[in-house]
Formats: sequence, structure tokens, C-alpha cells
Amino acid sequence: MKHAVTGAFGYSGSYITRHLLAAGADVRTLTNSPRKADSPNIPTYPLTFGDSLVDSLYGVDVLYNTYWVRFNHQKFNHQSAVENTLKLFEAAKIAGVRRIVHVSITNPDESSPFEYFRGKGVLERALIASGLSYAILRPAVLFGGEDVLINNIAWLLRHLPAFGVFGDGSYRLQPIHVDDMACLAVEQAYNREKVIVNAIGPETFTYLQLVKTLREILGLRRPILHVTPEIGYQAGKVIGALMGDVTITREEIGGLMADLLCVDAPPTGSTRLTDWARTNHATLGTRYASELARR
Repeated sequence: MKHAVTGAFGYSGSYITRHLLAAGADVRTLTNSPRKADSPNIPTYPLTFGDSLVDSLYGVDVLYNTYWVRFNHQKFNHQSAVENTLKLFEAAKIAGVRRIVHVSITNPDESSPFEYFRGKGVLERALIASGLSYAILRPAVLFGGEDVLINNIAWLLRHLPAFGVFGDGSYRLQPIHVDDMACLAVEQAYNREKVIVNAIGPETFTYLQLVKTLREILGLRRPILHVTPEIGYQAGKVIGALMGDVTITREEIGGLMADLLCVDAPPTGSTRLTDWARTNHATLGTRYASELARR
């Protein structure tokens, strides 16, 4: 079997690629990111959404799609990400790709007020209707290695005199380790059933519990303040400007507080965030993880 990974030099894509290579698989990537010093030496094709996309996918049996954007920006946005992904699905079908392993999100919904979740809902429906064999993975929050959310919560705890929690902090998250997610993706490549899998870890936290847990693991005594979503957004905007990044968006705050990063399903990952954080407490949050720097 031949495998293609979108973004094999990126975050989740790099973990999927490592597992495939460890199993001796034939792997290529479609990416616009430069190869990193420690990136695997695999065939690389540009992730462009024109006629050449079909040529890049000829001979591929399984396509792992990790392509997406976290927020709207002057250089990219959710609408174009949806349109591009639809082109990717169509090119895969024309090229004869047998199966697509697609990374979605918990609780996607075409009628969602949040563009991120709405776009993911549109793409799920399109993939299901395509006639292709598929596995749709719905992770809540990824952690491990170079993750953004968990790392930057820890970074803020380390660097700010106090930490602000949006509202009462009772909304929940079910983080899954990126390596567990990658294992799940590769396993689903060899499954012929059309499936939708909630990719969640073994621990469920309220947001307030998560912040308190990380604070305790890092050995810090920062006060935790309850702030309005708007104040939290404005504070994040200032931090983002100082770091040359987008730290948090109103949509992300809204999705969190709407409890969309939690589902009623058994865990599919085995790595506990608390165990991982304790093992990596010396480095967790020591450096800010910039979303824009990855692009």
C-alpha cells in the first residue's frame, strides 16, 4: 500500500508519518511547509489545489488529511480551507485513492454558529457522500510535543502573575496525546469499514480543573481569576500581539464554553495528560508555541 499524508512536516502529520515509516510503509507528503532538519526524507509534492493535485495522488491507496486552518487570517481562512479540502477529496477520487483518513473535530455541525465546527461538518458530509471508503477521526484537543493549547496554558501560567479563566470554567475538554491519535489514524488505514471515531483521551477535565492541574504539576501558585469572555479575548489579543501570533479567538472561546470539546464516548487514546505533564513538567510551557510561526 502507498500512503500520502498532507502536512507530514507539520504537527499531527509528522506523527502519522513516523508511524507509517516505522512500519516500513511507502509514504509521500503533500505540503507547502519547508522540510525541517529532522523531517523524514520522503517524496514531497506541493499541496496546491489545482489540476496537479490529481497527479500527486495517483498510485496512492490511503490519504491522511490533516489539512485545516485554526482561525481566519489575512493569508488563510475557514472558507478557503473548506473549498480546498473539497478539491482534495475530489482529486483523491479521480486519482483512485481507496481510503481517506480525515481529521475532523468533536461535535462538527453544519448549522453551528462557529465557523470552525460548521466547516468540519460540511466536510464530513461531503466525504460521506463521496462514495470513498473513509475513517473520520474527531479529536477534541491534541497534546504532546509541539502542541499549542496545553503548552500555551502552561506558558501563561509560568509567565503571568495571574491566569484568567473564561466564565466559571465548567466546560469540558478530553485531550488526546498526538501519538495516540497518529496510531489511531494508521490503524484506520487498514480498516475497510466506513467509520466515525471520537478521538479522545482517557481523562476529562473542566477547563478550570485543567488549569489547576497544570498549575499544580508545574509547582506554581498563580491565582486563577474568572473573567468575562470579552476580557479574556482582549487579554489574549494583547499577548498575541506581543508574541506575533493569534493566541485565542472569540470563536475558540465560544466553542470551549459551548462544551464542544467533549463527547459522551469511550476513550480511544491511552496516554493520560496528567502523567505526560508530570513526566515533561521541566519543559512544558517553557517556550511559547506560535501558530503563525508554523505556517
